[in-house]
Amino acid sequence: MEQPRLNHVQCLGLDRRLHRMAYWEWGDAANPRVLVCVHGLTRQGRDFDELAQAMAGEYRVVCPDVMGRGESDRLSDPMGYAIPAYVADMVTLLARLNAETLHWVGTSMGGLIGLGLSALPGSPVQKLVLNDVGPVIEAASLQRIGSYLGQNMDFTSFEEGADYLKTISAGFGTHSRERWHALSRPMFRQAGGGFRLHYDPQLAVSLRGITADQASAGEAALWYAYDSLKIPTLLLRGADSDLLSPATAKAMTERGPKARLQEFADVGHAPMLVDPEQISVVREFLLGP
Repeated sequence: MEQPRLNHVQCLGLDRRLHRMAYWEWGDAANPRVLVCVHGLTRQGRDFDELAQAMAGEYRVVCPDVMGRGESDRLSDPMGYAIPAYVADMVTLLARLNAETLHWVGTSMGGLIGLGLSALPGSPVQKLVLNDVGPVIEAASLQRIGSYLGQNMDFTSFEEGADYLKTISAGFGTHSRERWHALSRPMFRQAGGGFRLHYDPQLAVSLRGITADQASAGEAALWYAYDSLKIPTLLLRGADSDLLSPATAKAMTERGPKARLQEFADVGHAPMLVDPEQISVVREFLLGP
């Protein structure tokens, strides 16, 4: 299997300190057509290996590790782990990429980052794929994520760690053991003779500090951003998702860019975009008129 190129870009944080953001790159580095794929809350850019390989003939595919995850730096102040800061990092990345055509695929948190970026005046994003996320985040999903986020767990072997990930990732759908190990391997680093999840456990701090008023204001801001979009938008939803409700998905097809909705059976939060059916839907949308 072809391996991606690993690069880094220096970004300025809200704390006025520099940090390095890693990004994985597939395809011709000189291709002016760029597809950026951004992962969910605790994941990393290698989640998109199979989608990237499927699109690398038409695009320069760039899959960043959002700060605090994967090969990117961790922050000294955990309150910097927030969507506005992530959007700012992506603006820096896009300046490095110098894309003439820019399309975006975002899973969960990566979709919210893409939404924020796409809503900026003069945004270069021309097509947007939101994977199982919208302006309304269901409380049940936040409680589920909060039950495991931030636990600095150690595992005696990679297999033990991968099995643990599977227990908290039932929404990703059914995957063979080989594929699950491929999805899980970039999530771990060796530590003290064992294995540890490769993201900053301090990611939990800002999430747990959100008040009801802040959540309400955030939802209103996300709907405002969504309603301002005027670009083709594809909304993917796991039919069993606990994060993106059917009501929110329906509303997203009726307002703003009036997203095209595609649901996948036997998947919750979130489709991993590794199955041929899922890749085909994304590919047809991005390469279509």
